[in-house]
Amino acid sequence: MTVVIAGGSGFLGRKLTKLLESAGHVVRVLTRKPSSARDITWNPDGSCGELPRDLQSVDAVVNLAGENLADRRWTAARKLAVRSSRILSTQTLVRAVAQCAAPPKVFVSASAVGYYGPRGGEPITEAAAPGSDFLARLCVEWEQEARKLESPSTRLAIVRTGLPLDRDGGVLAKMLLPFKLGLGATLGSGDQFMPWIHADDWTAMIAWVIQNERAGGAFNASAPAPVTNREFTRTLGRVLNRPAVLHAPAFALQAVLGEVATILTTGQRALPAYAEELGFRFTYRTLEPALRSLL
Repeated sequence: MTVVIAGGSGFLGRKLTKLLESAGHVVRVLTRKPSSARDITWNPDGSCGELPRDLQSVDAVVNLAGENLADRRWTAARKLAVRSSRILSTQTLVRAVAQCAAPPKVFVSASAVGYYGPRGGEPITEAAAPGSDFLARLCVEWEQEARKLESPSTRLAIVRTGLPLDRDGGVLAKMLLPFKLGLGATLGSGDQFMPWIHADDWTAMIAWVIQNERAGGAFNASAPAPVTNREFTRTLGRVLNRPAVLHAPAFALQAVLGEVATILTTGQRALPAYAEELGFRFTYRTLEPALRSLL
């Protein structure tokens, strides 16, 4: 297969590229600054330019493009940048696919479990309604743009990702230093669920979605056993053999991080019901073995 990845330079994009290439597939990466022969230059501004030529007859497109959600405070300008990076890149790809005489057979579009909004301990499958906070509204709009390309020629799969765990990127990489220093802390109430997924299971799920012709619609990319923040903190401390007894109150996180703190203090008990129904099998179903494999 030939697979084109938008956002392929991110840590998940790099891991997906490695997995696909190791299986013998050809991967091409959309980038504004090409650095290798496999790279395709694009400008994700909502217009498609010459992109239809590059997507012609490819087997799959995976859209992972979008600015980091949690690397700084959510000012009005930052929210606009986060939204625009997702909506415009998706519009670019949708318009390019629409102009292909032989369009890609499958389009995999990223989304997030933030689609559901804060849901406490309620078990959440793909059938649940969306939330109404900033992240939920963003995910709804993002998915609506992707759905515009669904057709008999192109199967659409939307992957609502939880918290990918990997020591080279994402939330776990940011947590390692403070935990190793004995500064691991429960965040907020500690009762909020963290819908985690091992990065290897995430990449395996994307590859499975690409190749499984029945895999259309929305999928929760999260492990079958989500845990609360309190349980995550204790488990990571145990795996690292470090104390993790501190507590960071919600008001303190809000004071330091602003609205971004809601990502840490609220969550979803998201379950991968649809993927498991269609036969996807997780290598890491529970948290402690997943962390030990990484650390």
